[in-house]
Amino acid sequence: MRIFILFALFYLSFFFNLGDVPLFNLDEGAFSEAVREMLKSGDFITTYLGGELRFDKPILIYWLEALSVKIFGINEFAFRLPSALSAFLWGWAIYFFVKEEFDEQKAFWSALFFASAIQISIIAKAAIADSLLNLFIALSMFFVWRYFQKRVKRDLYFVFLFIGLGTLTKGPVAIMIPFVVSFLFLLYKKDFRFWLKSVFDIKGILIFLLVAAPWYVAEYMAQGEAFIDGFFLKHNLQRFNSAFESHSGGYFYYVPVLLIGLLPFTALILKGLWGLKRRDLDIFLLFWFLFVFIFFSFSGTKLPHYVIYGYTPLFIFGSFVVCKFKKISYVILPMVFLFSIFMFVREIALIFVDKIKDLYAKELIFSSADIFGIDYKLKLFFIIAVLLGMFFVKNVRKALVSVAFISLLGLNGVVIPSYAKLVEEPIKEAGLFIAEKDLKNVVMYGMNTPSVMVYAKRIIKRDMPKSGDIVFTKINKLNDFKNYKILFKKRAVAVAKIL
Repeated sequence: MRIFILFALFYLSFFFNLGDVPLFNLDEGAFSEAVREMLKSGDFITTYLGGELRFDKPILIYWLEALSVKIFGINEFAFRLPSALSAFLWGWAIYFFVKEEFDEQKAFWSALFFASAIQISIIAKAAIADSLLNLFIALSMFFVWRYFQKRVKRDLYFVFLFIGLGTLTKGPVAIMIPFVVSFLFLLYKKDFRFWLKSVFDIKGILIFLLVAAPWYVAEYMAQGEAFIDGFFLKHNLQRFNSAFESHSGGYFYYVPVLLIGLLPFTALILKGLWGLKRRDLDIFLLFWFLFVFIFFSFSGTKLPHYVIYGYTPLFIFGSFVVCKFKKISYVILPMVFLFSIFMFVREIALIFVDKIKDLYAKELIFSSADIFGIDYKLKLFFIIAVLLGMFFVKNVRKALVSVAFISLLGLNGVVIPSYAKLVEEPIKEAGLFIAEKDLKNVVMYGMNTPSVMVYAKRIIKRDMPKSGDIVFTKINKLNDFKNYKILFKKRAVAVAKIL
């Protein structure tokens, strides 16, 4: 029965509506367009975005998305499938690790907390590298622990294998986390020599190099110093030293991210974290979470998904206290509050609309009445009512399972599709319009939404349009031009010809 519940929950969290929601900008649009351009050019070594070099991430996720697109065609489902499958495997990796180290009951709850967490469900359905990276980080860390305990070389070689795959997915971060956490733990255990011997294992290093090095060498041979500067210096060192693309935040940036991202079971997970015992595995997992949390708290660039690299231990910690957990209100009420905000999001936005300087955002708010209308509110009212009904379920564990399903249904069935319909659907339809009319000389002005290129099936440069050009832009940006003819308009975006 528990296995069936997990399969159903994994479907609802990772695969439900996978291909029914437009690509989200910026990241999903950028990854997907880079894959489209890769397939069109036949260059499977170097990635491009809008015809220009893109060194943001290594190659593995692009290869997997390209394979998926070759099988299923150019659509949202195909672009997102590798991430969803990665999350699926990540969840089962957690399950089997916890089952081996503790018992099946804790394994079930660890996997349930994982699949129902808001942030996990979001990245699992996103056509980006993070779900795949987190799979490899989790697997490498699990095998690090197994090797420390059993001292079987095969486990060490799996560590190097998964670090290599992680490095091929997102770069040095896949090396850093297992390297530093294992160092800290074995320093704590006063077994530094074993750590040193493990890190410099010749066969392990060869496995890592065989997996990761060929693409890095090929990319360097193809692009030279531009690759070193663009990938290692700009997108790795610079991201830590300074705020990249204005993604900054204070030292406590990840506190609210964590509190919201782990919902609906934040309180239960924090209770498990607070009540940890001094078992070696608990200490190892704690080092894992704390290193990620502290390191990225001090990083110059801060993005919500960075802290997810340390979430896996938290789901395991939460499983430690399920049997003693009685305060079901700590699980229900935060979700009731969150869905209540979502239910009246337009009304709340209208209260503050005069203080919003972004005219594009204002236009979206004013045009959202049909999306956040009575149908939307009734759906969320039903979700809230069912959540409140869980107070009458005497079996706390059954109530927890029900809350997981209800919360995911509200998130993936109502909230996210509605937001996408407001913000991303107009961009998708503009791209489809450009493709249908086969418009030439199209430029993007005042926007950075690469998903429009995916739907338009062509490269659209970001530039100042001149007379005769077709411009894809925000409605308010048309005021920058004296003469134009609107060809397509929906909500806050337009396609127009500059006269």
